[in-house]
Amino acid sequence: MKATQQLHNLGQSLWLDNITREILDNGTLQRYIAELSVTGLTSNPTIFNEAIGSGYYDAAIREKASSKSGLPGKSGEALFIDIALEDLRRAADLFAPTHEKTGGVDGWVSMEVSPLLAADTAGTIAAAKDIFAAAQRSNLFVKIPGTPEGVPAIEEAIFAGVPVNVTLLFSREQYLAAAHAYMRGIERRVAAGLSPVVESVASVFVSRWDRALGADVPAELHNRLGIATSGRTYRAYLDLLASDRWQKLAAQGAHPQRLLWASTGTKDPKLSPNLYVEALAASDTVDTMPEKTLLAFAKDGKLGAAMAADGGDAEALLAQFARAGVDVDALATKLQVDGAKAFVDSWNELMQRIATKSAALAAA
Repeated sequence: MKATQQLHNLGQSLWLDNITREILDNGTLQRYIAELSVTGLTSNPTIFNEAIGSGYYDAAIREKASSKSGLPGKSGEALFIDIALEDLRRAADLFAPTHEKTGGVDGWVSMEVSPLLAADTAGTIAAAKDIFAAAQRSNLFVKIPGTPEGVPAIEEAIFAGVPVNVTLLFSREQYLAAAHAYMRGIERRVAAGLSPVVESVASVFVSRWDRALGADVPAELHNRLGIATSGRTYRAYLDLLASDRWQKLAAQGAHPQRLLWASTGTKDPKLSPNLYVEALAASDTVDTMPEKTLLAFAKDGKLGAAMAADGGDAEALLAQFARAGVDVDALATKLQVDGAKAFVDSWNELMQRIATKSAALAAA
């Protein structure tokens, strides 16, 4: 049995952190679903930027950027959203059987709101509603960053019935802020006589912790902070699901906001590509993997013990990091701020690529 199937049998959803029109056209995504237990996917501006740069989207860009019946063609953000949603609708349809079979818990795809709105709560809420409406698929998450400005947008989007993938979470505290926003949105729906079922995932980024530290800690602590903070967060996740507040909502039919492990690929060639995937095996969670990581884990992954409900040695490890001079709370804030900036940079690069590509295709 493939390691991916074992992970699926454990109760963890395997999602692909990638989407391109090419893997839709050539059957690769369908094959991953059939052979590697993939039950969803995530996307981001960097992924689309690289895909559009490949030339595979030239025909679509040329067609959408062209004037028709005296009306101007699309450009910039509108053009990108149109192209991205075409791909995501096709992917959503491939995952529709899983979505139906699991009662809406699994089988999701994700589309990001513009990172330029990261500090604009009202703008994020409006964009989330627009993207979900335009997608016309019930199994599409709108990605909203779990920044201080994003937290109220998460609550409002959930209250409005928009499924949300909360991104850019790093610490237990950032996760809990997003989880409480989700619960407030559901509680408001119950109070208003609306359905308590609006799905959500909370995406906790893992490998960036270790990349941020590099070799600035003792050797015995190298590449261990991401897993330690994840263990701490996993315990908080289970504690929240066991709380009276959540149990009251569950009794009314609400579904949990699932914990999702993101950024689970390794960058250091000396590390096993399966490091984070194997360490973060846990039921009722999601792991979204880069394509290389998915294939490596399917080939020679080893599934050991599942994550400890009490966080295992997470707190002891975090104490070691503190003694080594690492301020985990300050680093979590920095990682979130830097992550939001990186998303903006990727978005701006994407918009520039689309503008350059559109101009070149028009001239040709």
